[in-house]
Amino acid sequence: MVSTHDNLRRVFQEGFSIRDIAQTLPSFDGTTPCQQVQAIMSDKGFEVAGVRTDGITSGFVEISDLAGGCCGEVARRFDEAQLAAETLPLAPLVLRLKDQPRLFVVTLGQVGGVVTRFDMQKPPGRMWLFGMVTLIELRFGRMIEEYCPGEAWKEFLSEGRMQKAQDLSAERRRRGQQVALADCLQFADKVRIIASNDQLRNLTRFESKRQIEKVGKQLETLRNNLAHAQDIVAHDWDTIVALAEQVDSVLDGPRAMQDEATQ
Repeated sequence: MVSTHDNLRRVFQEGFSIRDIAQTLPSFDGTTPCQQVQAIMSDKGFEVAGVRTDGITSGFVEISDLAGGCCGEVARRFDEAQLAAETLPLAPLVLRLKDQPRLFVVTLGQVGGVVTRFDMQKPPGRMWLFGMVTLIELRFGRMIEEYCPGEAWKEFLSEGRMQKAQDLSAERRRRGQQVALADCLQFADKVRIIASNDQLRNLTRFESKRQIEKVGKQLETLRNNLAHAQDIVAHDWDTIVALAEQVDSVLDGPRAMQDEATQ
């Protein structure tokens, strides 16, 4: 039987890929006049288009390339570094988009799509990122429960933060929900507890309280922007890249993060 951990790994490493967020690459025959291609691209808001030779998309043009003549005369050939299979998962996709504006998507041996950083804002990209942040928060909660028995974590929170947790706990009880007080902690509270407790912090890849608090704030900001449909590329791209770089640690948990921190 497949374990829950294996299922999570499959979902987050294989369940989302380029095909879920890529857009179709518009293309023109190489004999099409540049002026005509430029007018269409400008009208449709295309930044890049494919150029066909004998019916096969063999190169591309950006709108700034289109001066005179035919688009085939100014087309650029695809470089191998610009190509990606439609099955490429989102984590390696993000890492490849870290240093280039776009990738051209290969389907059945032919270029047929294009993907950019901004395509990560589509629902599948947001779902993947929100799931990653949620896994981190759930794991922080389990770490606190295991290593701070008897609500020993209370010493690391201010009176104001404790009151918020108690108010939420009271509201949930009023609704007939039986939950532990630790289940009423906010993400920022969990980050503060992990950062302040040496034993817990040593289970992560972070070397200092300040470092984990900084990353925790970045993750909280990303989660809020995801929840409220804000621009995550403009505001959170560095955090998205960091999540893609640490996907194994997120999935494997404290032990993996601890091993990595000691390397």
